[in-house]
Amino acid sequence: MEKLTEQELQQFLESHQGWQLVDEKWIEKKYRFKEYLNGVDFVQEIAKASEEINHHPFIAIDYKLVRVRLSSWKENGITPLDTKLAEQYDAIYETIKNV
Repeated sequence: MEKLTEQELQQFLESHQGWQLVDEKWIEKKYRFKEYLNGVDFVQEIAKASEEINHHPFIAIDYKLVRVRLSSWKENGITPLDTKLAEQYDAIYETIKNV
C-alpha cells in the first residue's frame, strides 16, 4: 500500500475534525470522555477493529483522555489503511462517548 500524497493527506485532515499530522509521519487525535471507563471501553473497541485488519495504533490513556496515533511503518508514513482506521475510530467514539 502506498503512502497518501500530501494533497490526499490534507483532504483527510480538513474533512475529519480533530485529526492532526504529527512529525510528518503520524496522524493523531485526542478523544475525551465523561467517565474513565468509557475511555477504556473505547480502547477495547478500537483494539478489536485494529486487530481485525492487523494494523495497530499507539494508544495512551490519561484518565478521561485517550490519544491515538496511526502510521504505516512499512511505508514510512500515512496510508489509506491509517485513514480507514481513523474513520472507524471516530465512528466507535460516537457510539461510546455519551454512554
